[in-house]
Amino acid sequence: MHFEKDQLAFVGQGGSLRVLEHDVVSRKLAMLVEGECEGLGAAKAADKFGYTKQRYYQIRSAFLDKGSEVLTDKPRGPKSNYRRTDELVRQVIRHRFLDPDASAAVIAQKLRQSEMPISTRSVERVIAEYGLQKKTLHLQSSG
Repeated sequence: MHFEKDQLAFVGQGGSLRVLEHDVVSRKLAMLVEGECEGLGAAKAADKFGYTKQRYYQIRSAFLDKGSEVLTDKPRGPKSNYRRTDELVRQVIRHRFLDPDASAAVIAQKLRQSEMPISTRSVERVIAEYGLQKKTLHLQSSG
């Protein structure tokens, strides 16, 4: 049995089994099967599936330790909103209600003066997230 990249399928003597195009778990498992069971070896298997040899061994090690659940790609980046803490969000909202005409830049500056590190863009995001934008008045022309 082997994996045909162009067909996105496991192919064996008795037939084939297609996998979904974006099924990362099946592709990683196919890489490990070909590398470990079919004699392709780590370097060639990793190259065939678009990984480095180092990444192959990382995936292999994780699979051997914890099983197939670790083959799922995890979201990258921060796991929490480490910049816009709950307290910072409360302070942005507080400043917005105290002075509805203050711009995001002014609010950010006031918070930074209070030793609360926040960017103007983060203040803008909080204002948008909570619907605290300034309302603009549109006059209808009487014609």
